[in-house]
Amino acid sequence: GVSPIAWSNDDMPELGVETTLEECLSEAKIAGFSGIEFGGKFPLESEILIPKLKKENLKLCSGWYGAHLLKNKPTEEYQLMKQQLRLFQDCQATCMVVAEVTNSIQGDPMKPLSKRPILDNDAWKTLVYRINELSSMMIDSGMPLAYHHHMGTVIQTQKEIERLIENTKDSVKLLIDTGHMLFTGGDSIKLINDFYQKIIHVHTKDIRKDVLLNSLREDLSFRQAFLNGTFTVPGDGCIDFSPIITALKDKHYSGWIVIEAEQDPIKANPLEYAKKGYNYLSKVIKDTGLKILD
Repeated sequence: GVSPIAWSNDDMPELGVETTLEECLSEAKIAGFSGIEFGGKFPLESEILIPKLKKENLKLCSGWYGAHLLKNKPTEEYQLMKQQLRLFQDCQATCMVVAEVTNSIQGDPMKPLSKRPILDNDAWKTLVYRINELSSMMIDSGMPLAYHHHMGTVIQTQKEIERLIENTKDSVKLLIDTGHMLFTGGDSIKLINDFYQKIIHVHTKDIRKDVLLNSLREDLSFRQAFLNGTFTVPGDGCIDFSPIITALKDKHYSGWIVIEAEQDPIKANPLEYAKKGYNYLSKVIKDTGLKILD
């Protein structure tokens, strides 16, 4: 699958503002993908979205939901996500990608990543309790919660991911994002080996090492880092995806593998980069023997 973020960025709507949903879906299919994630230009009404997906023979993989569980009670958050959850049910998505974004600085163009929010022990207890409750409601609705660790949020580092997963119920599943993992100095393969039973969704992002090192050295904001080109598609950066895909195969991973790379579409033509990522990752998957289902 692929994320629509290469065509239109929900955090910066001015990026790709002229690109229509229909163009995004058409180019995703042209590039070779069989699935796409939800984005801001997607309608929330299944009777509108499903025909558009069927026209391009695409499935809805999943999609982002930014939660505020440090502010909202689980029942309140569930009500806020209900329309999107219902759409995902109708489209037979396999999970909903959830990240806790209370006080997140990921969209702030000025705040450096060193100023991101850090949880104290009381906040940790609140988040763990509430995400447990929310994930149980979602499981009961047939839509698993796949937690997305993300730069600029309260769950960013490998230690924070480990603490979250080790202290939450089985209903809290995990998304692995290779780009965010490397950005924060973590190890995607160790996460796969340690928590493979929880992993139900994978984002494959590559990193331009020189841009990343400059972003860290200059302590840039997350927004400035990706505008500078820190992220790219698999095969265009420094990450060797063969060991990562091999680890997923060895642990019998079953689920979507999604190419996602926040880039400025003016600098990185979405169709060109979608094809590049698809061709590279498809070859890696084939070479490792992981089976791709239609």
